[in-house]
Amino acid sequence: MIKVFGRQNSSSVQLVMWTINELGLEHERLDFGHGHASTRTESYLKMNPMGRVPVILDGDVCMFESAAILRYLAATYGTDEFWPSDPARRAPLDTWAEWGKGTFTEAVLEVFVYDVRLSPDTRDPQILRDATASLVPLAEMLDQRTAKGPWLDGARFSFADIACGHILHRYFSLDWPRPSLANLDAYYERLQTRSAYRNHAMVSYEALRGSY
Repeated sequence: MIKVFGRQNSSSVQLVMWTINELGLEHERLDFGHGHASTRTESYLKMNPMGRVPVILDGDVCMFESAAILRYLAATYGTDEFWPSDPARRAPLDTWAEWGKGTFTEAVLEVFVYDVRLSPDTRDPQILRDATASLVPLAEMLDQRTAKGPWLDGARFSFADIACGHILHRYFSLDWPRPSLANLDAYYERLQTRSAYRNHAMVSYEALRGSY
């Protein structure tokens, strides 16, 4: 059984949990991190010296970094549709997966920090203006890419959709001047038809309000 160490309202944990449930893997999730068990103990730091979530244990395999965990789970348990065995077919998907978990997610989280993590009396509107200026061009890129859909690999749902899509619940539910992007809106609607997405990526973040 796979063990996942990490709180449910972490976007990185959500990526891992969505993957596990999309693949139908037996698992147990243990609450660690903000408001839960400490990630700074000696035993936890042996698993992840960064002291962050998530960590997974899968038999003798111990991993941290959610994007690496996604690739491991996909390669170990995924079908050829979910994780193409042909490197040439997988490469463009992996490019978008890397972009989605890194560049795009980081930009969304800048807005998240402003709207959720900072208390109202510490918010500088310039932070939101700067974050919006960074995020909008990236959202436009994803909008153009998802126009080729329904998924990032055409008719096949893949690991790349999890990497790019796990953060979209926050993108669409945060209070910011979000642009009107029809393709991205439709992509988000399609994601919501997947029960694993609804149950593990569309998780409330209210407990994190004002936590910085």
